[in-house]
Amino acid sequence: MPELPEVETLRKYLEETSLHQKITGFSAVDAKRQITMPLDEFRQGIVGRKMVKTTRIGKHLLVTLDNGNVLSLHFGMTGDLHYYRIPEDAPRFERATFFFDSGFKLAFVDSRKFGRIGLWESKTVYKTAKKLGPDALDISEAELKKNLRKRKSPLKPALLDQKILAGIGNWLVDEILFQAKLHPEIIAAELTDPELQNLLQAMQNVLQISIEKEAIYRELPVSFLIHSREWDESPHPEKDAHKNCPRCKTEIIRTVVGGRATYLCPQCQPT
Repeated sequence: MPELPEVETLRKYLEETSLHQKITGFSAVDAKRQITMPLDEFRQGIVGRKMVKTTRIGKHLLVTLDNGNVLSLHFGMTGDLHYYRIPEDAPRFERATFFFDSGFKLAFVDSRKFGRIGLWESKTVYKTAKKLGPDALDISEAELKKNLRKRKSPLKPALLDQKILAGIGNWLVDEILFQAKLHPEIIAAELTDPELQNLLQAMQNVLQISIEKEAIYRELPVSFLIHSREWDESPHPEKDAHKNCPRCKTEIIRTVVGGRATYLCPQCQPT
């Protein structure tokens, strides 16, 4: 599933390719599934308008139009964008298409069909409707402390809750907790101030590096836990990764926390 680094990469891609062109048309393969409002109403709201600004809340890409309304693009499990002109360059699994007066097109690509496109009055209206917390890249220490102090649950499920902070999914939480040397099952509300500061620093560092690498995770530093993960996410707590910690060389454990496959170092992340 596209997480914050992937969506930030897509945001930059859209900004570099599609801004300041008049939208002349829009099509969708299955509008009732892919568009969050009636297709005719959606077309009326975007045709003749220009995309003028991009922003992001967690995993949600928002595009401001020249009349102030906001397009929302949520990429589901397999969403992507592709900018092209000639039919021969059309991508496979093109589910929706924005047509521009330049002759170019912006395709919303989605093999699994879980992505959604919508039109909203503002970023604030969208954020409220989706009950999204602060963006994980921008959240302040005070906001993080306030939100986690409310949670008596283990830390990992709290960080996965998009109402607490938006943008991080399963592998990113594992990576952030590994870098912060925090066990995923410690109680969120019981974090000390130094632990909260360490968590925030690790979160910003992991996200910034992942964005710099354009979400190409094989290029992340060898000190990252991601290289010790198995990408079969089915929960088998009795099975481990049989790879060693890049920090202390202890064998990495694969377990389940909050119903999610979880990787950790028992030496670096004690309970």
